[in-house]
Amino acid sequence: MVFDTNVLVSAIAMPGSRGDEALRRIAQGRDQLLFSRPILGELLEVLARKFERNAEELSRVALLIGALGEMVGPAERVTVLADEPDNRILECALSGGADAVVTGDKKMLALGTWRQVRMMSLANFLAT
Repeated sequence: MVFDTNVLVSAIAMPGSRGDEALRRIAQGRDQLLFSRPILGELLEVLARKFERNAEELSRVALLIGALGEMVGPAERVTVLADEPDNRILECALSGGADAVVTGDKKMLALGTWRQVRMMSLANFLAT
């Protein structure tokens, strides 16, 4: 399972959110989280810029994601979507053999299934 960066931001920055609920499922061992350096980098950058998280807080977030998930390196570069960070999400899913990407991004969701990786909304993920 790969979470889009926005799902991770919601989980970290908004306790009690649906993103938080999704990350709790990972912590409970109900699903396996896959992430990559580009995903982690974007997450930390957004938390610093939009939520004014300091270096210590960002370090804790990086440790948390590292403890909950498995880091995978992209085996193949893809250019499927116009938004480059979205392509990094797809690369992570492909390299890690993920069955799904959880996202709120309409363009990613419009892919439906890409190379046997299902795109699913956060609401659908939580309903499973």
